[in-house]
Amino acid sequence: MRIHHLNCVTMCPPGGRWMDGRSHGKGLSASLVCHCLLLETERGLVLVDTGFGLGDVRDPRPRLSSFFLQLNRPQLHEEMTAIRQVERLGFKPEDVRHILLTHLDFDHAGGLDDFPDADVHVMLDEVEAAAAQRTWLDRQRFRPRQWRTQPHWVTYPTPTGGERWYGFDAVRELKGLPPEILLVPLVGHTLGHAGIAIQRPEGWLLHAGDAYFHHEEMNPDHPSCTPGLWAYQELMQKDGRMRRHNQERLRELVRVHDRDVQVFCAHDATEFERLEQESRADEPHALRGLGSVQDTEPTLPTLH
Repeated sequence: MRIHHLNCVTMCPPGGRWMDGRSHGKGLSASLVCHCLLLETERGLVLVDTGFGLGDVRDPRPRLSSFFLQLNRPQLHEEMTAIRQVERLGFKPEDVRHILLTHLDFDHAGGLDDFPDADVHVMLDEVEAAAAQRTWLDRQRFRPRQWRTQPHWVTYPTPTGGERWYGFDAVRELKGLPPEILLVPLVGHTLGHAGIAIQRPEGWLLHAGDAYFHHEEMNPDHPSCTPGLWAYQELMQKDGRMRRHNQERLRELVRVHDRDVQVFCAHDATEFERLEQESRADEPHALRGLGSVQDTEPTLPTLH
């Protein structure tokens, strides 16, 4: 299985190093990536999260809330969308047979419309929460316009019992997908949030989505987070107790199994750059640096 690391639009919220923990000149914005994966498998291409999509770039106001456009300030460049990066890798959009979502937030599901032929795999609890739109924040984060043309949904209930994955429950039989790919529920940020585990010859990768936001949160001995990202996680959490519990479980996974499992989150630029650099040695020269960080300023219920 070949794995491509894609940054599908950089977000540049205010706060500089107080947000992302990196060195910035005075007045510069932070840089938060949208870390997606493209997997080349024997059963076709698999996309893990989509980041922002073409519709978000071309006409953002109807699709993205004004609140998050102003807060996160995504740099909406068409060449950074997943579909354009897939094409630059030499594939067609219809080659993407499956999309696995960590959750349905606007910055993870914006590209669903760009791959109408793909099956979309997601936890059932996430679909139900997105459909309910119960709170003001839910209506800002879950944007039905991003997926209204997507007809192929495959949902999974939270697994109970059975074989576990490094102490975590995991969905082990994903429709049409190889057994080396698992959905790992990591509830907290949203009610149906999940990580995506991918087995490689050298060990597992775990895309933890938004289970955490800064790489130092996974420091087993001295976990820490920037003030800005700590506040953002508090704002966005649906279940704070479970979010903190699952972060602790992930730290223990890193502590005990760091040689077997490599954990990363969706928005940390340091993690993205490290993993992209590790993988680009296997890429043709013309494709290196694709998606790099930009230093710039069952049936789905009807969702309306």
